Amino acid sequence: MANKQSTSNNGKDSRFFKLFQEQLKDIYWAEKNLVPALEKMKKAATSSKLASAIEKHAKETQGQIERLEQVFSQIEMAARAKKCEAMEGLIEEGNEIVSDTKADTMVRDAGIIIASQKIEHYEIASYGSLIALANKMAMKEVVKLLEKTLEEEKKTDALLSDLAEKEINEEALKE
Repeated sequence: MANKQSTSNNGKDSRFFKLFQEQLKDIYWAEKNLVPALEKMKKAATSSKLASAIEKHAKETQGQIERLEQVFSQIEMAARAKKCEAMEGLIEEGNEIVSDTKADTMVRDAGIIIASQKIEHYEIASYGSLIALANKMAMKEVVKLLEKTLEEEKKTDALLSDLAEKEINEEALKE
């Protein structure tokens, strides 16, 4: 029990801790369901740089899922997912962009970046909120795990912005 995460004065029966658990289950579902969606976006991408960035994110997402499972373990809870309506909608929007744009075009890639960044921003907000809750409950190890994921999400967002601004949007404009 020594390495398990303490919830400080906020016991496991507190509403605050239950909010943390619900948000944790939500992002766990989101990450698990994002993996196949990223594979579809990667296959639909025209730019090899974009496909590579999406592939990198998919691999990172696997690690993020494992980190979330560590968080569940730290709070002595079985890793369970709760359907994330927001991520389901963002994934569907990404699928629509792919189906509504012409294959092998930079316009499609620009749309894929838009969809991907919406997903990144959702993840950034989710992890930031979880970190804030975990900090309030003095869950230092949980915070470290979540902060690592948050930094990865921010780097992916910056990479997507860079690809859009320096290359893809300019090419898409010419089509």
